[in-house]
Amino acid sequence: MQKAVIFNASDNVATSLADLRAGEEVEINIGDRKVLTTLIRAVPFGHKFSLKDIVSGSPVIKYGEVIGLATTDIKPGDYVHVHNVASARGRGDLARGEK
Repeated sequence: MQKAVIFNASDNVATSLADLRAGEEVEINIGDRKVLTTLIRAVPFGHKFSLKDIVSGSPVIKYGEVIGLATTDIKPGDYVHVHNVASARGRGDLARGEK
């Protein structure tokens, strides 16, 4: 059973297709190659986890697009969500110069 998917070969996160447990190994097909990732934390259905190191301040990429910036270093297999990513879209506060 496929446990997660990516949407573009340039994505650095995958989306879970089920509730996944910490320590679980997840195999992802990226084109003609397979990537095996061991989850550091549990990842709920429909949420993201990292496929590679993402350094704080670097883009989080899903659908081949930047969806946010890492607010802390993210390791492969780590849960990727609002606790470690700031959205790069729809930020009216940034447009107004707020922090």
